[in-house]
Amino acid sequence: MERGFYTIMAAQFFSSLADNALLVVAIALLIDLQAPAYLTPMLKFVFVLFYVLLAPLVGAFADSMPKGRVMFVSNSIKIAGCMLLFLATHQFLALSAYAIVGLGAASYSPAKYGILTELLPPEKLVIANGWMEGLTVGSIVLGTVTGGLLITPAVSSFLLSMNFPGLDFGIDTAVEASLVVVALFYAMAALINLFIPNTGIDHRMLKKNPLFLIHDFSHCVKLLWTDKLGQISLAVTTLFWGAGATLQFIVLKWAEAALGYALNEAALLQGVVAIGIALGSVLAAKLVSLRRSVEVIPLGIAMGIVVICMVVVRDLWLAVILLIAVGGLAGFFVVPMNALLQHRGHILMGAGHSIAVQNFNENLSILTMLSIYALLIWLDVDIYIVITLFGLFVSTTMIFVRKWHLDNQRQQDSLHLIGTRERQL
Repeated sequence: MERGFYTIMAAQFFSSLADNALLVVAIALLIDLQAPAYLTPMLKFVFVLFYVLLAPLVGAFADSMPKGRVMFVSNSIKIAGCMLLFLATHQFLALSAYAIVGLGAASYSPAKYGILTELLPPEKLVIANGWMEGLTVGSIVLGTVTGGLLITPAVSSFLLSMNFPGLDFGIDTAVEASLVVVALFYAMAALINLFIPNTGIDHRMLKKNPLFLIHDFSHCVKLLWTDKLGQISLAVTTLFWGAGATLQFIVLKWAEAALGYALNEAALLQGVVAIGIALGSVLAAKLVSLRRSVEVIPLGIAMGIVVICMVVVRDLWLAVILLIAVGGLAGFFVVPMNALLQHRGHILMGAGHSIAVQNFNENLSILTMLSIYALLIWLDVDIYIVITLFGLFVSTTMIFVRKWHLDNQRQQDSLHLIGTRERQL
């Protein structure tokens, strides 16, 4: 791998670490502000809102300048949002501040994935994505654990006891101390961004008119959804990220109901799922080539079935094994799909634009699934019913996607056969 690849990995690690620690801390903030339970998944909702609203613009923004500079600007926005959370005194102010962090994340994502296609040849994309997803998931594990630790009484007391003579930063609560630590992680990521190499790609933005960008983005969305391989990989990754975001909150609620865990303990189980995703990602990077990427679709069906098994689990170690299995299946099938989608998108429209299309669809899925989950919580639907519905939805949707892919293959085989006969005549 190029040396710059490892710099990208380091920057992504710290930025993702901060993102996931911040989610746990933000949930703790809502609890301190006595927000109703249905607002907890709304944190993720407002975080991804800008991914959808700004999708026509962030791809062009990511392609308008060197990707390292884009990532630096994005992490700076995240720091600003983190500091606004520090000042939040009402639940809706907290949601608004967290949305600012989402704005930074929305502009960051096309750059972090787009630079891989600029820096590396196609044959290394699955391996690079395996490393990216594996390291990202490693940072999810560590970030989730870190967030859980930061809000525990022992760690928060230590942070609050740290004094600087002559200086008063106004840090009086565990959440405030945690937010400062998270902001330092973002600052580390921003610093590393400055050392990401320029790949030499021409980054001039050809058009700045928002109406043109929206029209251009609409064309890119249509282009990727009508591509026979692009549509399948996009459908799979769209489902995965919507399901994955919802599963984060399902695990928290399930851990409370099945195991009697508090937030800081339940956050550790989120990390267990992430460990499984990391293992699955690494195995996929080693075993699955770009050419064979569509063969992993049945694992998505299996993932939904395994999720339903959570309903009968009451033992901690059995829960750990099950959650690792769920994560492993998810990681193994999403990494090849992600690499295939990036490859097709890069060929059809350019790296930044294709990632923006991907983010738009994936985060629209997140918004939809989180809204449904929040509604179910608001209606006080039993968490075990929610889990069963969730697992059935994932498996059924993946069965449909597999059938879709097989139909595409039959159509292509028929066209190839007709073309061969015409040449023979």
